[in-house]
Amino acid sequence: MLALRLARRAHPLVQLCRLLVAAASAGTGFLLLCTLGYALGHPEAPAASVLRLVWCLGPIAATVYLAVAVARTDPGTRPHSHLAAIGLGPARLMAMSALTTALSTTIGSLLALLAFLHVRGDLPGTPFDGVAAGFLAADQPLPLPAALTLLAVVPLVASAASAVALGPKDGWRRRAGSRGEAQAAPGADDAHEEQPAGLPAEVTASGLPPAARPAPSGLPWGVAAIAAGLAVETHASGTGGAPRLHLPGGLAGGPAGVLAGWALTALGLALAGPAVAHLCGRLLDSARPGAVRLLAGRGLQQEARRIGRPLGVVCAVASGTYAMSAPYAGARLSFGPLTALGAVLVAGCALATLATAVVEVRQARAGTVAALVRLGAPTTLLRTAALLRAGGLALVFVPLTWVVAELAAMPLRG
Repeated sequence: MLALRLARRAHPLVQLCRLLVAAASAGTGFLLLCTLGYALGHPEAPAASVLRLVWCLGPIAATVYLAVAVARTDPGTRPHSHLAAIGLGPARLMAMSALTTALSTTIGSLLALLAFLHVRGDLPGTPFDGVAAGFLAADQPLPLPAALTLLAVVPLVASAASAVALGPKDGWRRRAGSRGEAQAAPGADDAHEEQPAGLPAEVTASGLPPAARPAPSGLPWGVAAIAAGLAVETHASGTGGAPRLHLPGGLAGGPAGVLAGWALTALGLALAGPAVAHLCGRLLDSARPGAVRLLAGRGLQQEARRIGRPLGVVCAVASGTYAMSAPYAGARLSFGPLTALGAVLVAGCALATLATAVVEVRQARAGTVAALVRLGAPTTLLRTAALLRAGGLALVFVPLTWVVAELAAMPLRG
């Protein structure tokens, strides 16, 4: 009940993020139900049905990733001294976050079920006919237990992933640190509240962010995964006798090893994203930087873990899209509606997760920006630093995405 009340009284931006999670869950649930309908309408082709079910793993992973990002940025589930005073410690806040995520995704799954029943003709209205009846199995009764089992996948996985991502370990560490500071300096909360012109902890006396934390350690693993994915894809494309998979919706087919190579390459980009973003920050504040470059570089190094991984996922989606469309260069693409829905879900969730990370970074830097403004820093300096950070990321990630996409598309062109 408390989780429901907090969800109802949240900020409109938080509600918008939860609506995006519900919409992604609805789209993914509809794809899963369409896979069930295809299996019912084509009992003679179980391999094609299994392939369509495996093809839904991409939208499922994208939806769960978005749900975890929204749960992490929800201000109502962050550890706070006032909440801890009434018994809401990190463990209970984690449970509330998991319940809120389950509520959003369950609403989306129910909407998917209603939409699927409507287009099948099981509910009052005008259903689809013709080609749509092939993957909806409108002439056969829908097994409700199977449909509910498929619809429960996204809520269960999303809530479990949110609980793991927001585990009590970090929360207990924050509480221990806050208690230690309170005991070391009695009345620290009052001093903090009565210090409107003071500097936050993340700003030094010079007005610039302190030295960044150690660089993320995912770069070697990311490079290794990208290299392994490209090697697997090249080897699989050169094997003439390997069984080929015909992907649904008119996408480029190929050996199973090619798809495994794509998956490893995407995983490598996601793992290397934070380290690459940190490297961008190091390049910005190198070689005797001025105030603007120093502010942009140090800020980007601190934001590398938050912004790097969603940016790496976006690059992975972009490179995969380019690689899949490479065999159709110069031809007109004609994807099916379900393939288009899956592509929109994956790309939309990746972009929404990146936007959520950007909002989280802006919220985290609000105190630093306010302190710099109080120190007399002009707003043009802050805007220039923000543009410099964005330009540095684009200058590194865009060529990296293009190179990986070209290397991944070469075996398919041959």
